[in-house]
Amino acid sequence: MGAEKKKEKKEKDLDRMTVKELKEVATESTDLVGIHAMKKAELLAAIKDAKGIKKEKAPKEKIEREAVTVKELKEKIIALKVERKEARKARDKRMVHILRRKVNRLKKETRKISKAQTPKKI
Repeated sequence: MGAEKKKEKKEKDLDRMTVKELKEVATESTDLVGIHAMKKAELLAAIKDAKGIKKEKAPKEKIEREAVTVKELKEKIIALKVERKEARKARDKRMVHILRRKVNRLKKETRKISKAQTPKKI
Protein backbone atom coordinates (compact mmCIF):
# COMPACT_ATOMS: atom_id res chain seq x y z
CA MET A 1 0.00 0.00 0.00
CA GLY A 2 2.83 2.41 0.84
CA ALA A 3 4.53 1.73 -2.49
CA GLU A 4 1.33 2.54 -4.39
CA LYS A 5 1.06 5.96 -2.72
CA LYS A 6 4.65 6.79 -3.64
CA LYS A 7 3.97 5.90 -7.28
CA GLU A 8 0.90 8.14 -7.30
CA LYS A 9 2.89 11.05 -5.89
CA LYS A 10 5.62 10.63 -8.50
CA GLU A 11 3.07 10.52 -11.30
CA LYS A 12 1.27 13.59 -10.00
CA ASP A 13 2.29 16.89 -11.59
CA LEU A 14 4.56 18.98 -9.36
CA ASP A 15 2.47 22.12 -9.87
CA ARG A 16 -0.62 20.37 -8.52
CA MET A 17 1.04 19.06 -5.37
CA THR A 18 0.47 20.59 -1.97
CA VAL A 19 3.32 22.14 0.01
CA LYS A 20 3.42 19.10 2.28
CA GLU A 21 3.78 16.76 -0.70
CA LEU A 22 6.45 18.97 -2.26
CA LYS A 23 8.45 18.92 0.98
CA GLU A 24 8.29 15.12 1.01
CA VAL A 25 9.46 14.95 -2.60
CA ALA A 26 12.27 17.39 -1.86
CA THR A 27 13.51 15.43 1.16
CA GLU A 28 13.32 12.07 -0.63
CA SER A 29 14.74 12.89 -4.03
CA THR A 30 17.02 15.92 -3.59
CA ASP A 31 19.61 17.14 -1.13
CA LEU A 32 18.16 20.64 -0.72
CA VAL A 33 18.74 22.60 2.48
CA GLY A 34 16.10 24.73 4.23
CA ILE A 35 13.11 22.96 2.73
CA HIS A 36 10.80 23.52 5.69
CA ALA A 37 11.16 27.30 5.53
CA MET A 38 10.38 27.48 1.80
CA LYS A 39 7.05 28.48 0.31
CA LYS A 40 5.36 26.58 -2.51
CA ALA A 41 6.80 28.67 -5.34
CA GLU A 42 10.30 28.40 -3.90
CA LEU A 43 9.93 24.64 -3.42
CA LEU A 44 8.74 24.17 -6.99
CA ALA A 45 11.64 26.17 -8.40
CA ALA A 46 14.21 24.36 -6.22
CA ILE A 47 12.88 20.88 -7.04
CA LYS A 48 12.72 21.64 -10.76
CA ASP A 49 16.28 22.99 -10.70
CA ALA A 50 17.54 19.96 -8.77
CA LYS A 51 15.82 17.51 -11.12
CA GLY A 52 16.70 19.48 -14.26
CA ILE A 53 13.08 20.08 -15.25
CA LYS A 54 12.57 23.03 -17.58
CA LYS A 55 9.87 25.53 -16.81
CA GLU A 56 6.90 24.57 -18.94
CA LYS A 57 4.79 27.63 -18.43
CA ALA A 58 5.03 30.79 -16.40
CA PRO A 59 2.66 31.24 -13.46
CA LYS A 60 -0.44 33.25 -14.19
CA GLU A 61 -0.04 36.94 -13.58
CA LYS A 62 -2.80 39.23 -12.51
CA ILE A 63 -4.27 41.14 -15.41
CA GLU A 64 -4.41 44.83 -14.82
CA ARG A 65 -7.79 46.32 -15.58
CA GLU A 66 -8.21 49.66 -17.24
CA ALA A 67 -8.76 52.56 -14.93
CA VAL A 68 -12.47 53.28 -14.68
CA THR A 69 -13.92 56.45 -13.25
CA VAL A 70 -16.78 56.62 -10.81
CA LYS A 71 -18.81 58.55 -13.38
CA GLU A 72 -18.49 55.75 -15.95
CA LEU A 73 -19.50 53.15 -13.41
CA LYS A 74 -22.53 55.16 -12.34
CA GLU A 75 -23.62 55.44 -15.98
CA LYS A 76 -23.40 51.64 -16.26
CA ILE A 77 -25.41 51.30 -13.04
CA ILE A 78 -28.17 53.54 -14.42
CA ALA A 79 -28.31 51.49 -17.64
CA LEU A 80 -28.49 48.24 -15.67
CA LYS A 81 -31.27 49.61 -13.47
CA VAL A 82 -33.29 50.40 -16.61
CA GLU A 83 -32.74 46.83 -17.84
CA ARG A 84 -33.73 45.49 -14.42
CA LYS A 85 -36.94 47.52 -14.50
CA GLU A 86 -37.80 46.06 -17.92
CA ALA A 87 -37.03 42.55 -16.66
CA ARG A 88 -39.40 43.12 -13.72
CA LYS A 89 -42.16 44.15 -16.11
CA ALA A 90 -41.53 40.98 -18.11
CA ARG A 91 -41.57 39.00 -14.81
CA ASP A 92 -38.16 37.48 -15.53
CA LYS A 93 -36.98 36.71 -12.00
CA ARG A 94 -33.70 35.18 -13.11
CA MET A 95 -32.67 38.24 -15.10
CA VAL A 96 -33.77 40.56 -12.29
CA HIS A 97 -31.53 38.64 -9.92
CA ILE A 98 -28.55 38.76 -12.33
CA LEU A 99 -28.95 42.48 -12.94
CA ARG A 100 -29.34 43.18 -9.22
CA ARG A 101 -26.02 41.42 -8.53
CA LYS A 102 -24.30 43.35 -11.33
CA VAL A 103 -25.57 46.65 -9.93
CA ASN A 104 -24.37 45.71 -6.45
CA ARG A 105 -20.91 44.78 -7.75
CA LEU A 106 -20.60 48.06 -9.63
CA LYS A 107 -21.69 50.01 -6.54
CA LYS A 108 -19.04 48.21 -4.52
CA GLU A 109 -16.47 49.12 -7.17
CA THR A 110 -17.48 52.80 -7.05
CA ARG A 111 -17.05 52.83 -3.27
CA LYS A 112 -13.63 51.20 -3.62
CA ILE A 113 -12.49 53.74 -6.22
CA SER A 114 -13.77 56.74 -4.28
CA LYS A 115 -12.10 55.42 -1.11
CA ALA A 116 -8.79 55.08 -2.96
CA GLN A 117 -9.06 58.62 -4.35
CA THR A 118 -9.73 60.35 -1.04
CA PRO A 119 -6.63 61.21 0.99
CA LYS A 120 -6.33 59.55 4.36
CA LYS A 121 -6.55 61.70 7.47
CA ILE A 122 -3.88 61.25 10.07
